[in-house]
Amino acid sequence: MATNISKYREQVLEEIDKTPMEHLPHLLQIIRIFRESITLKSSEESFKQGWFEALRGETKPVSELWEGIDAE
Repeated sequence: MATNISKYREQVLEEIDKTPMEHLPHLLQIIRIFRESITLKSSEESFKQGWFEALRGETKPVSELWEGIDAE
């Protein structure tokens, strides 16, 4: 199985290398959207993860959560 995965990885990287530089930002966006669409956790899993992070003290102040968000 690892051989198949490394083959796919190699093929993906080859395709990226063949992509013109000016299209790389769009390709990156496509890859990120694809990855996010297949790795979404269920709401229960997401809640559990957030709960355990809070219990471990892995939190941020609310003021930091809004940094970089333009609410106009």
